Amino acid sequence: MVGVLKNILMRKLMTAALLMAGTLAANAQQIRGGVNLANISTTASGRADESNMLTSFQIGLLGDIKLGTPMLALQSGVLFTGKGAKVQYREPGQAGYYKQSVNPYYIEVPVNLLVKPPIGAGSHFFIGAGPYIAVGVAGKARTEGSAVLGVNSERSIRFSNDDPTTFNQEEGTGFGILRRFDYGLNGTAGFEGKFAVIGVNYGLGLAKLQSGSNSSADDANKHRVLSLFVGIKL
Repeated sequence: MVGVLKNILMRKLMTAALLMAGTLAANAQQIRGGVNLANISTTASGRADESNMLTSFQIGLLGDIKLGTPMLALQSGVLFTGKGAKVQYREPGQAGYYKQSVNPYYIEVPVNLLVKPPIGAGSHFFIGAGPYIAVGVAGKARTEGSAVLGVNSERSIRFSNDDPTTFNQEEGTGFGILRRFDYGLNGTAGFEGKFAVIGVNYGLGLAKLQSGSNSSADDANKHRVLSLFVGIKL
């Protein structure tokens, strides 16, 4: 029951966020693209001994709402963004060994409060932070495993729609099933000129990606994404 109610709440929040972001994107002031250096947090009690960075990308439209002064703005929009990691459990030859590259894609809506101190005519630094909410839409998981498991495959990522019962199918075997919704916090900074924007963003995921009722890693397995981006002002 709790899972169903949470799923309904996340859908309503996502719908509201998309409506707000769509309004800003319709009057977009910036087309953004960049490189994502993604990872997934793990703990010693989890089913991944190590997690390594995976390179992905982002692209989208952003707009600003001025908050009474040129130095303050609320920025939002819609991003198509890649996350994930390269994870490994045990070593080759050991029972239960697997190595997996998981690369999910999300439609993400950030909402950041920006401070923009000027540094010259039409130019300024910016620094800001705020929440984001995202919905998983696609992705691939590539897996190799021990001879005992007989795993060596590539398949589309399955999203659970936040229904806890779906995790029981794949308890502790990697990230082939992910929660549909992700949410977290952003920190961003950079430089904005008359025609272009360059900056960095760090996304700290707060939603557990895979947390079945028997999982020993309930507090791990969350997205971590460092993004380097360039924006073209419209």
